[in-house]
Amino acid sequence: MKLKGQVALVTGAGRNIGKAMVELFAAEGAKIAVAEVHEGRGQAVVSELQKAGHDAILALGDVSNSDDVNQMIRTVVERFGGIDILVNNAAVTDHASILDSSEEEFDKVIAITLKGPYLVTKHVAAQMIRQGRGGRILNMASTSGMVGRADGIAYAAAKGGVINLTRAMAVQLAPYKIRVNCLTPNRSGSPVGMDDSEADNRSFNNLAGRLGTAEDQARAALFLVSDDSDFVYGANLIVDGGVLAMANFPKKQWVNR
Repeated sequence: MKLKGQVALVTGAGRNIGKAMVELFAAEGAKIAVAEVHEGRGQAVVSELQKAGHDAILALGDVSNSDDVNQMIRTVVERFGGIDILVNNAAVTDHASILDSSEEEFDKVIAITLKGPYLVTKHVAAQMIRQGRGGRILNMASTSGMVGRADGIAYAAAKGGVINLTRAMAVQLAPYKIRVNCLTPNRSGSPVGMDDSEADNRSFNNLAGRLGTAEDQARAALFLVSDDSDFVYGANLIVDGGVLAMANFPKKQWVNR
């Protein structure tokens, strides 16, 4: 087991990629804290994990609110004694261009998708430093943060910020034996903020010839939070089925089988 006895806190773990991660991490021996703003969704995942014989709790709160974040951390530390792994997965998106976007929606997306990883990491890293045994932090980015797109102006800005935030965090936390990396998916599982039933209806053009799954991302995440990636710092692991690799190809060469 790659994570035996370790404590993993995963935000936005009530669905899709977050849910797949906590299921895999638990199977690899981790104690799980499901961080969610939706109590029913989060508790459902916790109940599933507990029924499967895993040690799991719900850490309820809004990642963009400092008081909520501190309470989440207290909940985890009181139950498990510390935190070894953090995955900043919680995010919301928009579908607006800069011309039809609203300031209110822009602020909300930035608060949850970019400020959230900043706040949660700030307070979890302080806890890891107090523990004195290092830790691993993984931020979830997106291909939307690496290329321009016709909509999602706030989401593109937030995810681009997450990628460089990761590099800065890696530099600043490495002296405390805390490794920070990020993972960049593309069209894996269900869309951000939408029901899992939408997962099979998404269009795609990639080299893999299939849609990504939440499990694809969970397996990559396991690598980045385990000792298998012990020499990896500040990296952005792109798990996109080859979308970015083929970005400049003529469309007739794209694989869509």
